[in-house]
Amino acid sequence: MRQVARTVLCAGMAMLLLGGCGQKTILTPAPGATPPVAPFGTHTRPDADELLELDPQAAPERSVELRKRSEVREEDPFDLPPE
Repeated sequence: MRQVARTVLCAGMAMLLLGGCGQKTILTPAPGATPPVAPFGTHTRPDADELLELDPQAAPERSVELRKRSEVREEDPFDLPPE
């Protein structure tokens, strides 16, 4: 019984400690660290919010339109048979 109580207590403590890992706060560079350099071709450094933005290629919008019936596929010149 004592072993079970110790295991439950350790599991509870681990859950409390790991619960803080998902905390969201304002991002700031660590003391003594510099932010990333400006990208080539620009003169300004991106701030934390700009660095966290995903470009459309990284997170494309998905079509949620359901297909009502099958459709004929367009010809794909890159759909080649295996060699």
